[in-house]
Amino acid sequence: MRKIIKILVVIGIVTFVVIQFFQPEKNIGEITENHILKQEQLPEIVQQTIKNACLDCHSNNTRYPWYDRVAPVSWMVNKHITEGKDELNFSEWGEMDAYDKIGALEDIRQEVEQKTMPLKAYVAIHKEAKLTDEQRAALIAWIDKKGSELVKSSTEE
Repeated sequence: MRKIIKILVVIGIVTFVVIQFFQPEKNIGEITENHILKQEQLPEIVQQTIKNACLDCHSNNTRYPWYDRVAPVSWMVNKHITEGKDELNFSEWGEMDAYDKIGALEDIRQEVEQKTMPLKAYVAIHKEAKLTDEQRAALIAWIDKKGSELVKSSTEE
């Protein structure tokens, strides 16, 4: 029985070492002119909130923590980033038309109000991403203002 346990432990260690060679591609890009931070005049609190709570999963430039170098955690993080960018990519904000932006703003508002974003697992590790009531209120106020501007400009066209 002990021999079987030793063999299983060795197999487990070898497997862990081998999977380290299969790392996903990193999501590291430049902040281009299409990025929301370049496209919009954001109040400071909104800009900081987006930087701290959104951009790691919803842009082309993720700040990677140390634990992301360890598989299978790196695979899980990559999956979250891929899914996040599929939903909304702030790096492509300038390429979106007014209607897509309005839809994105409505989605962001709903997620923030329902406190489903940022994800609890993300906030557990990134304390700066936990939104305060003040941050939520500022973000929602900016969303409402920007949404109204977009609606007005799209009806004028």
